Amino acid sequence: VIGHPKYQDSKRIAIFLSMPDEIQTEEIIKDIFKQGKECFIPRYKPQSNHMDMLKLSSAEDISSLTLTSWNILQPSDDDSAREEALAGGGLDLIFMPGLGFDKNGNRLGRGKGYYDTYLERCMKHPSGKPYTIALAFREQICELVPAAENDVQVDEILYEDS
Repeated sequence: VIGHPKYQDSKRIAIFLSMPDEIQTEEIIKDIFKQGKECFIPRYKPQSNHMDMLKLSSAEDISSLTLTSWNILQPSDDDSAREEALAGGGLDLIFMPGLGFDKNGNRLGRGKGYYDTYLERCMKHPSGKPYTIALAFREQICELVPAAENDVQVDEILYEDS
């Protein structure tokens, strides 16, 4: 990931805080700050498909986040001091989680459509749609992942041996 040309060229990067069954992103987050890039993480709104990408001030900033009912760390609902990526310069790159992927770029998420809805909002931003990279285990690559009309394909899937 760290040597990837799209990562190297990106200044504003959104990345998920990994759950135990996902690719661990902590070292990538540390590198984002080490390289002087800006780091944004998701804040999901429960009972909806709305998600914002909020700016982290440092890798250590993660320890100040609150745990949701889904066991995900994210900025609290009353945290209004953080920049939302689309309120500023948009994003260059989004690292995306998922449960399954196919080689056509289809992604199976957790069923709420958070990333698809967010990417639609990105497409309306002056900076346009960011490049998307899904981080996966080899075992998550499937022959075919069902896709609906509003599902946004990922640009690239990174996994071992890819």
